[in-house]
Amino acid sequence: MALLCCSKIQVDKAYSRAINVLTFLKKLMNITEMSEQWVVARIKQKGDSKCIPWKNLKDLILAHPDTKKKFSVFALSVYGLVVFPKALRYVDEAVTDLFDRLDKRMW
Repeated sequence: MALLCCSKIQVDKAYSRAINVLTFLKKLMNITEMSEQWVVARIKQKGDSKCIPWKNLKDLILAHPDTKKKFSVFALSVYGLVVFPKALRYVDEAVTDLFDRLDKRMW
């Protein structure tokens, strides 16, 4: 809860994948505040899901001018690499579903 700055997380609820309200592309654009071209160039297909490489997120964390967005991208990376790992060194689209739901307070 502290990492995401969200006090409305209910610890007794399990995470479940939401029906696609926004595409993976749009969710990444919202989280990173990067252009569609930047995001499209970095999305990779890994198995049955789309991912973004950790290296691209790391570079963005180091270079993003907005401290709040750096924090959001860092939290996305931690969740993607540690909490919901699916592909080594990649952040899966399911993690962006979680962040989208947190942003909309859909818990």
